[in-house]
Amino acid sequence: MATTYQGMTTWDYSDYLEAIENGNFQTCSSTNVSSFSQIFVPTLYSIVFIIGFIGNGLVVCVLVKYRQKANVTDVCLLNLALSDLLFLSSLPFWAHYAAANKWTFGNIMCQAVTALYMLGFYGSIFFMIIMTLDRYAAIVYTQTSLFFKHRSVKVSILMAFFIWLISLAASLPKIIFSQVKNSSEGWICKEEYPHGTAWSLVSHIELNTFGLIIPLSVMVFCYSRIIPILMAMKSQKRHRAVKLVLVLVIVFFVFWTPYNIVIFLKFLRKLGYMTSCEWEQDLNLATQWLEAIAFSHCCLNPVIYAFVGQKFRTLIVKMSKQWFPVCFNNCTTTIGEISETKRSSMSSRSSVVSSTNIV
Repeated sequence: MATTYQGMTTWDYSDYLEAIENGNFQTCSSTNVSSFSQIFVPTLYSIVFIIGFIGNGLVVCVLVKYRQKANVTDVCLLNLALSDLLFLSSLPFWAHYAAANKWTFGNIMCQAVTALYMLGFYGSIFFMIIMTLDRYAAIVYTQTSLFFKHRSVKVSILMAFFIWLISLAASLPKIIFSQVKNSSEGWICKEEYPHGTAWSLVSHIELNTFGLIIPLSVMVFCYSRIIPILMAMKSQKRHRAVKLVLVLVIVFFVFWTPYNIVIFLKFLRKLGYMTSCEWEQDLNLATQWLEAIAFSHCCLNPVIYAFVGQKFRTLIVKMSKQWFPVCFNNCTTTIGEISETKRSSMSSRSSVVSSTNIV
C-alpha cells in the first residue's frame, strides 16, 4: 500500500493486511501515485519553502527591529510569521522523504519534524483567528469592549503564549504517535496509532474542525459584521478595506477547503466507505495537489496581513535603506535624475507651447 502522510507517499502494507482480514477491500497498486509524488512534491515544496521563508522572514526582521513601536496587531503578525516559519522548516524534510521514498533521518527527527509541522500548522490557524477577533472587537465594539479598551502589548504576549500552548496540545497526538517503521520498501515515518482505538478517526476530525470549520466560521461571522460598519463610514479608504476583508475570507476558503474535503473523504474511507482501488488512487493523487496548494497559503500570509499595510510598507523601506544604503542611494539618485529630466522636458515643452501660442 502507498500510505500518504503529510503529502508524502511511502509504502506500508499493514493497513491493507488488516483490511483484507476484515474483508473491506483488496490490495491496490499505487505505483503511479508514488512516481508522481517523487517529482511533484519536492518541486512544489521547494518553491513554497523559498518564497514563504523570504516573506515571513522579512516580516519577523521588521517587527523585531522596530519592536519599540509594536502594538497588539504586530504581536499577532510576529507570531503568525513564526508559525509559518516553523511549518516551512519541516517542508525540506518532507520533500526529501518524497524524493527518496524512504525516511533517512531517524526516529527522533521523525517526531521533531512532525512537531514543527503540526505546531506551525495549528499556530498559523489559531493566530489568524485571534487577529480576526481583534479586528472584530476593534471595529464593532470600539466603545464598549473591555478587552479592546484595556488590551496592551503585554496582554497580547500572554495571549500568544496561551495560543502556543493550545497549538502544542492539539499537536501532541500526532507527535507522540509518529514513529519510524521498517517496511518492504525501506524506513517510513508515519503515525502508528494503537490498534483498537479511535485515535486515527479523531485526528481526521480534529484536522477538519480546527483546520477549516472553526476558523472559517469565525471569519465569516466577524467579517459579516465588520463589512456593514466599514461601508457606513465616509472614509475614502472604506472600499479598499472591504476588498481586503473579502480577499482574506475568499483566499482562506479557496486554499484550505479542497484539502479539508479530501481529509473528510479519507475519514469516510476509514469508516468503510469508498473502499475501491480507484477511490484510493484518486484520493492519494488529490492529496498531493491539494496539500501543496493549501500549504502555499503561508506564502500569502505576509502579503495579506503585513505588506498591504501602509505602516508595514514604510518600515520595510526604512529598514532596506539602513541595510542596503548603497543600493538605495543609487536608486534614489537615478530616480531623482529621471524626475529632473522629466521636469526639464516638461518645461521645454511648456516653453514651446507658450511660444507657439504667442506666435
